Amino acid sequence: MFDPTVFENLKIAFENQLYDLDNVDDVITIIDRKDNLDLAVMSRTWTLTFILTQLELDEAPISAEIVLSSSVQDLAGEILEQEAAYPACNLMLRFHCLIDNPLEQCPKIEHVIRGIWERDMVPRQLLSALYDNELHPIEGSSIWLPIVYQNTIELPFNRRINEDQMEDIEQLIQYTINTLEAVGHAVL
Repeated sequence: MFDPTVFENLKIAFENQLYDLDNVDDVITIIDRKDNLDLAVMSRTWTLTFILTQLELDEAPISAEIVLSSSVQDLAGEILEQEAAYPACNLMLRFHCLIDNPLEQCPKIEHVIRGIWERDMVPRQLLSALYDNELHPIEGSSIWLPIVYQNTIELPFNRRINEDQMEDIEQLIQYTINTLEAVGHAVL
């Protein structure tokens, strides 16, 4: 008989609540879901990406992504019931948005995220842009800068989660929704 792993149980718990918020409550719209097994290192990664249904952010599209991952050591220790094993998963949140003024908008984004999470969770912001796509020159210089940047904001959790945190999933999702809305308003 197959006994689900911690990874499977957490994934299903997240999916149940997120799909209810999409299909029943119409709070979010799920736009992507991935469940990957990396055969090279035998790790699992599950991601679910969503946007807010009711938020009018056409000018600044923004999405949230929940990332749950587990290594081969975690899976093997749990399946083989090793005494020293501590079955758990890594959790990270990602937010994706477009910005046009990084020097102003990035500090605002960091400020609203720190205000919501109220912990030592420091967001990492990665800016990227396509070369030769909507560039504008800097006056008096031969340097050209992008008009719009893709900002990927990562919020890694500094501890691993397991089934003991199942009760926290609903609150974590609500914080993620609150963050998605706040970041959207910060970039406007």
